[in-house]
Amino acid sequence: MAPSSIRAGSATDPSGAGVPVAVALGSNLGDRAAHLAFAIARLPSLLDDVRVSSFHETDPEGVPDQPRFLNAVAVGRARLPAPETIERLLAIERERGRERPFRGAPRTLDLDLVLYGQAVIDRPGLQVPHPRFRERRFVLAPLSEIAPDLPDPVTGLTAGDLLRRLDQPGRR
Repeated sequence: MAPSSIRAGSATDPSGAGVPVAVALGSNLGDRAAHLAFAIARLPSLLDDVRVSSFHETDPEGVPDQPRFLNAVAVGRARLPAPETIERLLAIERERGRERPFRGAPRTLDLDLVLYGQAVIDRPGLQVPHPRFRERRFVLAPLSEIAPDLPDPVTGLTAGDLLRRLDQPGRR
């Protein structure tokens, strides 16, 4: 198991305005648009100032034969600490019938906490930034659509920079 760590002073916002966050949304089972709409309708219960990208239809990546995904990204300001935020996101998934019979299984709804301010967290059940978001066009394209200047606390690059880097010749 990976050790638990949180970069000091990065997990809360002392101003009380909330912590800027990015949440990736995805679905590849059933009425995908309805599943995403369900999550979007619930995000204001844990985030302020929610903005949502357009929906992007994408091929599955890194999983066995599965239906195509519908993806989006939401950004907002978290009122809760990161561990409570991820628990609330998982509860929304379960409300929509999310099951996890095996890693990478098709899903009605997938909600990933991609960024939580400048926090770098590595503990069981919570890794922020999401460890693979920098290589995922289905996250970076919608994130760049609504928050191109949102920074990655690990690389210092913005969402827009990361997408441009992904688009460079020789990469994907």
